[in-house]
Amino acid sequence: MPAHRAEIGGAGKGAPASCPPFAGCKTYRHEKTNTLSAALNPPSLAETINAKGFSHAAGFRIVTVEPGRAEVALARRDDLVQFFGHFHGGVITALADQTAGIAVTSGLPAGRIGVTVEIKVNFLAPAAGQELVARAKTLKMSGSIGVATVEVFNKDGASETLCAFATATMRALDLPAEYR
Repeated sequence: MPAHRAEIGGAGKGAPASCPPFAGCKTYRHEKTNTLSAALNPPSLAETINAKGFSHAAGFRIVTVEPGRAEVALARRDDLVQFFGHFHGGVITALADQTAGIAVTSGLPAGRIGVTVEIKVNFLAPAAGQELVARAKTLKMSGSIGVATVEVFNKDGASETLCAFATATMRALDLPAEYR
């Protein structure tokens, strides 16, 4: 089945899927599923959810959304770091959580959303770069429970270092009426 691609903001139509996150490109790929003839959530739902609350205040920037996958970035700010000058562990955890939720939600039938039941984060290296980039993928979605993995990278210029790894268990719930 052909993939439907929609772009919101960024470089506009025809931007390459490999456009680097710091260039401001946003690529959304979306496919319809044959499973029970149900359409998946539109990629634009991630932007709608990200526009409110903590994720908006923190400055999370959605880079890419595909069914079952997501990439979200966060630029360094003084209020996001701890006393050593590294990104705070709570900020890294929140970024991993949001990215996992977007990845799981993007693969759910329209009108459903993945919310966190549990998240486990391993901090692997200090995150002292100019940006964090989280990449999540859904490992398994079965019934109303899904599991996603997230790799969080410390980015400094063109260099990326894995700084955290997370697993998140998500539960599929009905979207609130205002988002349907």
